[in-house]
Amino acid sequence: MREIYLFQVVQCLYAERFLILFCGMSTALIKAQNLHQYYADTHAVNDVSIELHQGDILGLLGPNGAGKSTTIQMLSGVLAPSAGQISINGIDLLDQPIKAKSQIGYLPDKPPLYPELTVDEYLNYAAGLRRIKRANISSLREQAKQRCGLEGYGKRLIANLSKGYQQRVGIAQAIIHQPEVIILDEPTVGLDPIQIREIRQLIAELGQQHGVILSTHILPEVQAVCTKVLVINQGELVFSGNMETLNKRMECQSLIIGFKQPPEISQLLEVAGIEQLEQISISRFKASVDNSIDVAQNIISASIDNNWGLQELTPERQTLESIFVELTTTDTSLHTNEAVTDGAEKTA
Repeated sequence: MREIYLFQVVQCLYAERFLILFCGMSTALIKAQNLHQYYADTHAVNDVSIELHQGDILGLLGPNGAGKSTTIQMLSGVLAPSAGQISINGIDLLDQPIKAKSQIGYLPDKPPLYPELTVDEYLNYAAGLRRIKRANISSLREQAKQRCGLEGYGKRLIANLSKGYQQRVGIAQAIIHQPEVIILDEPTVGLDPIQIREIRQLIAELGQQHGVILSTHILPEVQAVCTKVLVINQGELVFSGNMETLNKRMECQSLIIGFKQPPEISQLLEVAGIEQLEQISISRFKASVDNSIDVAQNIISASIDNNWGLQELTPERQTLESIFVELTTTDTSLHTNEAVTDGAEKTA
């Protein structure tokens, strides 16, 4: 009996450990649900939900005045939402703000730097604000400097650093306490192309061990570093998905076709994969196509079989810029069905 009892105890301990590990793996670093923010009569953020996990680099996109900065301020605990809930690594941000904020590293669009301090002095100050034990400050400061490429700059005055290196110092203060979540608001604004590339590489490296939210209006930045994308327009979430979803949307959606001896529209519509057809001129057509079918090969085969004399076959692809413009220049209500997370859960 004693052996059976011990075996059951061990089983329970292993089961408990498995549940802890499993729950830890599934816990979102940020879980924001149904956020609203009002400024007098202005509904700046309207029912926005966001979820961030370790390894995610989430790009928050939107035109000026869309509600990006307001959303960032709510997620970082700078601004309390008018309605909605935010948890940081399982900690309610409103109920336990100090504990929740200890899990966040935040770089606002204007880095909170003191130009009269050296890099080391400033990072020591930032560590003190983060309540890091005095004995640990030196080692954590050096780790932050190493991760941000600031070795050898500790004694330099911040005022004498380039814009790019000042931005590195801003990121170093955001990660010195080794937070689970890093929030960066327009981190590459005002940088030259080389500095932008270096900061993007740093963000990609940080994304391997943390969850990162990157607020930006620079579209190539999203394509370069982000794994997920959220687009906000007029305070509402109009698109939410991973980069794979976005890349599929950018795939060829139409073909421009030209013939020496053009067929009838009814004949072209019989080609497998052509869904809609618009005649541009006597010999040229614009075809909306099904990407799951090799439409180009079907058109070539039909042209050969019917002696149409294929002269042009040009794919038309959407760019991220065109998708962004489409999402942010029309009524947000038209995009309600597109605001889904990874193609599954509706969030707006």
